[in-house]
Amino acid sequence: MGDIFMISTKQLSYALAVERTLHFKKAAADCNISQSALSTALSELERQLGLQIFERDNKKVLVTPIGREILDRARSIISQVNELQQLADNQQSALSFPITVGVIPTIAPYLLPKLFPLLSKLYPSAQLTIVEEQSHVLVDMVKRGEIDTAVLAMPFPCEGLLSLEFWQEDFYWIALKGEKHTNQTEITSNELIDSRLMLLSEGHCLKDHILAACNFPEQTANHGFGATSLHTLVQMVLGNLGTTLIPEMALEQLTRQSDHLTAVHLNEPSPHRRLSFIIRPNYTRLACVEALIKVCKQAL
Repeated sequence: MGDIFMISTKQLSYALAVERTLHFKKAAADCNISQSALSTALSELERQLGLQIFERDNKKVLVTPIGREILDRARSIISQVNELQQLADNQQSALSFPITVGVIPTIAPYLLPKLFPLLSKLYPSAQLTIVEEQSHVLVDMVKRGEIDTAVLAMPFPCEGLLSLEFWQEDFYWIALKGEKHTNQTEITSNELIDSRLMLLSEGHCLKDHILAACNFPEQTANHGFGATSLHTLVQMVLGNLGTTLIPEMALEQLTRQSDHLTAVHLNEPSPHRRLSFIIRPNYTRLACVEALIKVCKQAL
């Protein structure tokens, strides 16, 4: 049994990389080691455990049933080792060590340009890595400990995670000047029904938040023909294909270039969306996220 304590966190993280990529070459690249070094380390791990974690053939890698259980434990071990490190780091000042933040695509382009200049002024040594993904992907990454925290628009299901709200905002209707209702300062969802409304494609929570704010059934909008960014939707409005709704933080950036657009506040119960940082309940760098929240509030 003495041999078993020679298992290293490196071997465990290599195994988790193979589980993630299901590919030895890609996993080795992710871990910055040669494929043969990775294979050797994993064979040694399996030898020490006396178990097979992966089934390999020429084409693919499969995780064995017992392998799945071992990898779940491995994930928990790596996460605890990281927390030990973070506990030590926490004795230093907030944001003095690297932090990885997930941000959804309907927030990232509008929050980050405001955030970064202020961040470098207040925390010159801050090292922020940004991962831009849709909400469900980011929730999963936070749960698995692959990123430290994520900025999401609420409401969104985040069972098992803590949510720290830092901003609230409303939606604005964007249309070509001269269209019906564009001379108003407020517009109701009833008035929007005949406005050829275009929204983002499936999977973007902004679409769900807009439908909820307007109390619209799922099929109300023509969904912007699969548009995946607000910038594209606004270009489509400029091309006279319809109208759209965008969050307040995107207003200046998306409408300042054009004199042809009108922005009208959506007159439905506010706020239309809430911005929150989500973290794991046992996350040890809370001071770091709290410092980020402070900077975000100032930036906005």
